[in-house]
Amino acid sequence: MAGTLETLTNLISPVTVTAHLRSLNSQSSNRSFDAINNSLISRKVRSLRRTLIIRNHTNSDQVQGNGGPNPNESPRKSGFLSFSVLAEPLLSFASSNFLPLALIGGVALGLANPGPGCLAHRYQLSIVSTFGIFIISGLRLRSEDIGAAAEAWPVGLFGLASILLFTPLLSKIILQLHFQPQEFVTGLALFSCMPTTLSSGVALTRLAGGNCALALAMTVTSSLLAIMMVPFSISKLIASGLGASVPTEQLFRRLIITLLIPLILGKAFWESFKGLADFVDNNNQLLSVLSVILLSLVPWIQVSRSRPLLVMVKPEAFLVAVMMGALLHLILLGFNATSIRCLCAVSGGSKSIFAKKKNSTALLLIASQKALPVLVAVVDQLGGTFGEPGLLIIPCVAAHLNQIIMDSFLITFWNKKDQSLANT
Repeated sequence: MAGTLETLTNLISPVTVTAHLRSLNSQSSNRSFDAINNSLISRKVRSLRRTLIIRNHTNSDQVQGNGGPNPNESPRKSGFLSFSVLAEPLLSFASSNFLPLALIGGVALGLANPGPGCLAHRYQLSIVSTFGIFIISGLRLRSEDIGAAAEAWPVGLFGLASILLFTPLLSKIILQLHFQPQEFVTGLALFSCMPTTLSSGVALTRLAGGNCALALAMTVTSSLLAIMMVPFSISKLIASGLGASVPTEQLFRRLIITLLIPLILGKAFWESFKGLADFVDNNNQLLSVLSVILLSLVPWIQVSRSRPLLVMVKPEAFLVAVMMGALLHLILLGFNATSIRCLCAVSGGSKSIFAKKKNSTALLLIASQKALPVLVAVVDQLGGTFGEPGLLIIPCVAAHLNQIIMDSFLITFWNKKDQSLANT
């Protein structure tokens, strides 16, 4: 025990260690210190070498990153990097404005080369696009959405009244305009009597984050009721006692095929197949892009079909028709927006069912749009009762494109504003 304590004391005490070292052999001591010094020197040299290598590598990277010359970098790689830097803001703009760009692209493509669009119309691609949009809507329709639509029945009821009763009264005002050709004015008056759009209103409502189930309910109901209401509106408001027939059976069959069946199928598929339901839930962005692509087929086909007539019309007359269509849509938006505010004021203010953003968005978009396919079917059935059918359709094509493109920009503005508020 005494020896052990003495050893520990010698290891701890610096005085004892010094005395012990002095008692060592001089030659052994020199060899030990030489080994220690050599070890320390070699460590410092290795550390200094690693530091120099790292610094040199970093400086080389920084020179190349700051645009300095790099002899090993090929011109092709440098050009690709420059292109990617320039293309990045363009891709960002296209991503944030995909909806209006797709619609404008469809119009431009139809004007530049109408052949593919006419071929698509011959094979009923417009019906396929509408069918696809409502299939996607059915796949994304949830039971709680249906419940929310049922709770918002006053909103839906006013939407139906606006579509089928109030906005057709604008035809009386439109007919007071005097413009050549007069078919442009008559065509817009007929357009104001139509139900809401068959597919674009629902697609735009979903992209805007509105109550999609409510939009679907108003679209389907107004389209079916229009089979009875449109002949009455045309006869009383436009024909002034002249009987006007509407292809009731044809319209009814088409609405059932393009609206109700795909909507029911989409909902049934989502409820029946677990894997499909998971795919839909995990790929909402992909389905939104697909809906936009299907929606852009509508203006592409319509412009392709009408291009021969569009070319025949004088540019100034066509420009006036475009402005009249845009003004009509602005009036519809203003009327429905003012009505929503008034209904909120008389039904509870901020607690009103009309004040909920999802409901007001669906109502504003659905009640402010009119269906071009229904108008085309009506004009075909009327023949030459109100003038040249082609001239009747031209301003309605412009109005149809205007309402979709204007609403797409409006939705893009809403989404950017919501994103900005969320970031704040």
